[in-house]
Amino acid sequence: MVPVAAGTVAAVPDVVVASDARWVLDDVAAVLSQPGDVVREVSAGTDVLAAVLARTPDLVVLDLQIGNMGAMAACMDLRLEAGAGRADPVPVLFLLDRRADVFLARRAEADGWVIKPLDPIRLRKAIRTVLAGGRYEDESYRPPTVAGAAAGHPGT
Repeated sequence: MVPVAAGTVAAVPDVVVASDARWVLDDVAAVLSQPGDVVREVSAGTDVLAAVLARTPDLVVLDLQIGNMGAMAACMDLRLEAGAGRADPVPVLFLLDRRADVFLARRAEADGWVIKPLDPIRLRKAIRTVLAGGRYEDESYRPPTVAGAAAGHPGT
């Protein structure tokens, strides 16, 4: 994909989506539904590297619970191969199951994450942000705060 101006990207991304859940693949494909968008689906984490090596995508979207090799291992595999010069670096967006999984996304050096259930608006924003070279951290992982407690005023 060719950048069209600083901070923006062309409207035709090539995205690899890895999940063994049909609904996840369908939700991501629905968000990437512009004419010309390329969505390549893989259903196993072990297939992610091969898909990236076959044709470097603009983005890899990894469902945390991919069968036979989770998103964390698949992302670390991509990062190690890129670090060794055997693959081009690609941005990675995680689809997380719960708030506690943010730790895993950070450890795997993901460029962003969205926590399920997937909201199309939030997912679209995350994809566009990461495609444009930014970092997207889904704020829904943060627990709600009690008014005043965050400001150091307990009991208010």
